[in-house]
Formats: sequence, C-alpha cells, structure tokens
Amino acid sequence: MSLSKIAFVAAVAALASTGSAYAGGPRAHKIDLGGVNGVAYYTEEAGRFRVVATLAQQEGLPIRVETVLAPGQSVVLSTAKGQAGSTSVELSRENNDLTVLPVAATN
Repeated sequence: MSLSKIAFVAAVAALASTGSAYAGGPRAHKIDLGGVNGVAYYTEEAGRFRVVATLAQQEGLPIRVETVLAPGQSVVLSTAKGQAGSTSVELSRENNDLTVLPVAATN
C-alpha cells in the first residue's frame, strides 16, 4: 500500500474516532492539488472550527496542517509552481460548514 493511501486511511480513521459538538460528526472533504492529495475535516471548539488537513504525494511522507477558523475566515493550501503550474484550494468556514474550493493561484 502506498504512503498516500496509508495517510488517507489514517485520516479517515481519525475522522471516525473524533468527537464533535454538532450532530452527524465531522465530514471529510477531498483535497486535490494535482500530485498532492488528501482530506480535510473540522471539529467545533467553543464556536470555532479546528480544521485538520492531511496531504501526501504518491510516494512522499504525509503532512498534517491544522488551523482554527472563526466565522468568515479561510486558509489556502497550494503546491509550488511546477510543470503543471500551481494548484490551490481554499478551506473556508461559511456559517456552520467547511467548504473546500479550487482557487486561482497567486504565486
């Protein structure tokens, strides 16, 4: 099993075991940055969202990014510009949900 598949399975397992303050528990969002892929989810803590994203390349070590978002805040994850150009996604808190959308690269 490739390292990125292991990272994905680990992230899904973490989702299954993570508690949340809202009904239904955390929901995974797929992240596709070309050669780097993963998942993101959030848990609610004192009215803020703790967002966790786990990303990996096919044969690379996975990385985990964590941030806390207040209403209306967002964070952008992107790859460095390469042969295929740069790829970016924005993780945003909108009301009581997390959205993951592709955005135009700025680098």
